Amino acid sequence: MDMYGDLNFTVLGFPCNQFGLQAPEGNHETLNVLRCVRPGGGFIPNFPIFGKLEVNGQNEDPLFTYLKESLPYVNPLIGDIKKFYWSPINVNDIRWNFEKFLIHPDGIPFRRYELHTPITEVEKDIAELL
Repeated sequence: MDMYGDLNFTVLGFPCNQFGLQAPEGNHETLNVLRCVRPGGGFIPNFPIFGKLEVNGQNEDPLFTYLKESLPYVNPLIGDIKKFYWSPINVNDIRWNFEKFLIHPDGIPFRRYELHTPITEVEKDIAELL
């Protein structure tokens, strides 16, 4: 947001508790958790944070169904399913928190990034689209 927020770009944050039950707080507590706990240090997001939703499984939000259908996952490793809190588990599911989707300005999904993708790679793609 600091680099591209003034160029028709925004980040959207979607909290989810399906990964190791790491986000048990209520929606009204999310901003305080970000500010005081994780990442903490007084962090205040400069982008919209939505209410908690499910990104995988039987009750997944339709936005994430669309994103996952548009940009299939390419990593063959699914991870530790004992830390997953949804059913059924599918090969195209989001694997962990902080997986990212980059959407073209016309609304078409452009690229999907796994958790460990270097942020410099994401930044390069954002610059290309803008």
